[in-house]
Order: sequence, then C-alpha cells, then structure tokens
Amino acid sequence: MAGRVEGKVAFITGAARGQGRSHAVRLAQEGADIIAVDLCDTIPNVAYPSATPEDLAETVRQVEALDRRIVSAQVDVRDGAAVKKAVEEGVAQLGKLDIVVANAGICVMTTWDETSEEVWDQTIDTNLKGVWNTVRHTAPHLVEAGGGSIIMTSSAAGLKGLPFLTAYVASKHGVVGLMRAFATELSEHGIRVNSIHPTGVDTPMGQLGDPEKATKIQEIMAAHPRLMPMMSNLLPIQMTEPIDISNAVLFLASDESRYVTSLAMTVDAGNTQY
Repeated sequence: MAGRVEGKVAFITGAARGQGRSHAVRLAQEGADIIAVDLCDTIPNVAYPSATPEDLAETVRQVEALDRRIVSAQVDVRDGAAVKKAVEEGVAQLGKLDIVVANAGICVMTTWDETSEEVWDQTIDTNLKGVWNTVRHTAPHLVEAGGGSIIMTSSAAGLKGLPFLTAYVASKHGVVGLMRAFATELSEHGIRVNSIHPTGVDTPMGQLGDPEKATKIQEIMAAHPRLMPMMSNLLPIQMTEPIDISNAVLFLASDESRYVTSLAMTVDAGNTQY
C-alpha cells in the first residue's frame, strides 16, 4: 500500500530534533524523501540548549533507516542566500520539491519591560523572516512542480496573547499573516499554504532547560498568578508530543487536504479557547 506522501519530496527547517525531526520521520514513514536543514549552533538568550550537528546526523540516520533519501545541511534561516543554496542543492539531488515545512523557531520568555532589542531582533528574524526566506526560496520549485503544500509552524501564541512572550507572540501572529498572504498569491499555482498552532510540545524548547534561566522563568510566573490560566489547556494534559503535531503536518502535506488552504489549524488541546 502506498504511503500518504509517497514519491514526494519535503523541505523541513529546524529538522535536527524536536518537532522538525518528528516531521521528517513521519513524512518519511509515509513515503517522502527529505531535505533537512537546521542551524545546529548556539543561540544566545534562549533557556534551552541549541541543536547540534550530531542531532541533525541522527535525523538523517532515522530517515535513512526507513529506506528514504535525505539531504541535510546546516543553515541559518535568517540568511536568505543560505536557504536558497540549500533548497537548490536538495532539489538537484532529489529531483523536485512538493512539500515545505517552515518549522524553525526560537522562544525567549521574559516580561515585556525586560525584553531586549537583541531578543526582539533574534526572535523576529528567526521566527518570521526565517519563514519568509523559506517560502520565497521554495515556492518557485513548487510552481515548477505544478503545485504543492506549504506548512508554517506558528503557535497557540499566534492566535492569543500569551504572557511573557512579547517578541514570540508578535512573530507567531506574523506567521499567520504570511500564511494568508502566500495562500492568496500562490493559489493560482495550485499551492496550498496553511499554519499549525500547537500548545506546549514536549521538546527542548517546550522544557525549561538551563536551571538558572528556568528559575527566573518560574519567578516571573509566580509574580503574575492572574495570567497563568492563559497557559492552561482545556484537555487534561500539560504538553502534547511531537508526533501529535507531525500527524497534522502529514495531513496538510497529503492529498487528503487537497482543498484545504489558508487554514490556521490548532493542535492545542483547547488552549486557544481561553
């Protein structure tokens, strides 16, 4: 029986671990070949450790274990030229492009008045400009292929104003704007564009990471108890698993969603209903 994305090629950013690796493996399980990119380098200010080249190599190993082809590269999505090079080299090796998952992102939790210009610029450049770079350099290949699916990772914070995440909330709301704008313009080429909105996910980003920074985050939360219910989910879980998001990505990547476009799809355990 053919897989749900059999014979397709997917470009995935932030693919070294977490959601990105999960997306790569899930799409490979259903027959896709993968172009996997990740920064694999230290990012200042974040409270969790950055992905490593070894993490990206493990993604490659897991995809190859499924007997699928994979091309990988260390790429900073903030660098448009680097993204373009990775896309072109991946397509040259795998022959085409059908699916794009703009997943790379960072998150720095701090109060509005302690959000530095550096944190703002890092977050907007990675989470918003990075998605723009990804789409503008992959979309021409989807046009050439006669259609395809673009999936952008936003967040519950792309639909509501979660506290202590000013830059993150702004960037993830911006992803929704990009999604709707690209969905409109690319529709005439048979390209569908949608966004995914997870609640907390059990990945390094979803955990508190460095003990010193985690303590500060806990202090912020304790100082603002009225705002904490906004972090809660309707369903009785604290966090989802990466596979929960990957299954939604698979649906949007597959022909099962062939008439689904410009959709902000929540996988948030009801978080955005608060």
